[in-house]
Amino acid sequence: MSSELQSYIEKNYGSIFTPIPTGKGHPTYECEINHYLEVCELLKNDPNFDFDTLIDLCGIDYLHYGLDEWSSELASKEGFSRGASRLDENLNLERNTKLKPRSRFAVQLQLLSVSKNHRLSLKVYLNDDESIPTIKHIWTSVDWFEREAFDLFGIIFIGHEDLRRILTDYGFSGHPFRKDFPVSGYSEVRYDPQQGRVVYEPVSIEPRVQIPKTIRDDSRYESGSGGD
Repeated sequence: MSSELQSYIEKNYGSIFTPIPTGKGHPTYECEINHYLEVCELLKNDPNFDFDTLIDLCGIDYLHYGLDEWSSELASKEGFSRGASRLDENLNLERNTKLKPRSRFAVQLQLLSVSKNHRLSLKVYLNDDESIPTIKHIWTSVDWFEREAFDLFGIIFIGHEDLRRILTDYGFSGHPFRKDFPVSGYSEVRYDPQQGRVVYEPVSIEPRVQIPKTIRDDSRYESGSGGD
């Protein structure tokens, strides 16, 4: 069924669907953001597609995609060191050109046609300053998924009438799935008995670099002494 679906897309909608090679599984395509609504309506309403079910919508952040804090293409017999400094905007890191992303963010949909028993993934790239239209009027199940992508990645869905946080707290600062969001967050919460309420304070955790791996010369390693 996947080959028939791909042939139909290539023959009729090749100008707005761009295939993404995956090597296995169901077909994956991308479209330009200005064709996003048109493509979604086709996938829902064209009887040859009949994607009546949206299983998932998720955000992706490619900020550090392809950037290495240390060289990892070659390894010694002992393996890689665990010591690394945190990624910093001022670091002059070389990005693997094969992994250079098109944009900062992407939105990816997982679709299912129950009647035709086929699946398809659709990906749309957008920059940090771009918004994307809501598709709630096409698949109502996307309501909470779009709120989740907004909450965790800060992606704005134009036309969504109830775009508010769904997983984090009401007073939460930032978007925790962004790659530049600190692991410890921006604030911590505690109960203040004097005020009789929960209060937010600056994070007291100090960031640290992981301790480098220790190489031990014992029976656990090939070069070890073979036991005590």
